[in-house]
Amino acid sequence: MNSSAHVVTVSQINEYMKMLVESDLNLSSVTVRGEISNFTHHYKTGHLYFTLKDETGCLKAVMFRSSAVRLNFVPQNGMKVVVGGRISVFVRDGQYQLYADSMMPDGIGALYAAFEQLKEKLASEGLFSETRKKPLPEYPMRIGVITSPTGAAIRDIINILGRRYPMATVEICGVAVQGSEAPRQLRAAVEYMNKRNTADVIIIGRGGGSIEDLWAFNDEGLARAIAASNIPIISAVGHETDFTICDFVSDRRAPTPSAAAEIAVPDRAELKRTVRALSDRMSSLMSGKLESRRARLDTLAGSRIMRNPMNMLDDKRMTVLSLSTRMESGIKLSERSSRTSLAALAGKLDALSPLSVISRGYSAVYSESGEIIKRADQLSEGDRIRLRMSDGGVSATVTDRYTEDSGK
Repeated sequence: MNSSAHVVTVSQINEYMKMLVESDLNLSSVTVRGEISNFTHHYKTGHLYFTLKDETGCLKAVMFRSSAVRLNFVPQNGMKVVVGGRISVFVRDGQYQLYADSMMPDGIGALYAAFEQLKEKLASEGLFSETRKKPLPEYPMRIGVITSPTGAAIRDIINILGRRYPMATVEICGVAVQGSEAPRQLRAAVEYMNKRNTADVIIIGRGGGSIEDLWAFNDEGLARAIAASNIPIISAVGHETDFTICDFVSDRRAPTPSAAAEIAVPDRAELKRTVRALSDRMSSLMSGKLESRRARLDTLAGSRIMRNPMNMLDDKRMTVLSLSTRMESGIKLSERSSRTSLAALAGKLDALSPLSVISRGYSAVYSESGEIIKRADQLSEGDRIRLRMSDGGVSATVTDRYTEDSGK
């Protein structure tokens, strides 16, 4: 062994290999197709650990939580996937591995499985419920469009909006509609339009394509951004037979981008016809009402009162005279009735008056103090009394007192 040879540690070798690998641009961004095995979801950290394998080899891989939370499906052993990321060396183990930042199922069957997984998850949370969906504005003045700025979809949307409802302004937010960056850009566009309140209604979508082409619209983050939107959103992804998660969570689904433009705004020609019909109906109603008022005016103008206003005064005068006569008769009748009632009451009063009794030969007896004496036992011998008669009175002294029972 050469004692002069430079001795290095294991860690130094591993660090050197890490530097060599990371300096290779071909390994800084790779896309790897393989089958998942040895899958482990570290629930405490949220990191995913797995191995990618094919017929002849295998590759260790890790996906950290920050990337794993963006997945639209749950990875499983045996699932074929396409993983994007970078190759680096884990210094502690001296092992190179794939640091994944994106993953999607490989093959139509796997894509559909991931689609159904996410669809069931979001449906269970109520994101597809009709009760939470917002109505579209009847006459929007600002139309937001989130799509590719160069695709056929944007041209169709602009042409239809301009033809049907040119008074509205169109706010275009150009984004990627497929590829690894598309989900992030779509989410950001929805959030931007809501934050700035730049539209009354939003159209989001793209033209047709394969399920792989439309996969960005199956992103869970995008679905949640649409559900949280304060602005109503119309989803217009692909053709009529294409369905994405975006379609289910949006407030309305259109079969095509062109159909979305027709749903978003009313038709100017139809509005004109409606306004014209309403105007004609209003004119007809006004003409009918004017004609009715004119006929009534003619009738009034030809009446006897309008021809000779004095007739109306004569009628009123006769009414006043009639009322005056009736009032006088009523007063006289009331006076006679009152006089008769008064006479009857006076007769009753006179019949009950002590003076009336005295006038028939009776006398009233009073004590010296003026108290009327009704019973013999109120007096004693020697008491002074006064006798009231019809023509005057006398004073006397009681010399004797007796009762009816004594027989005196």
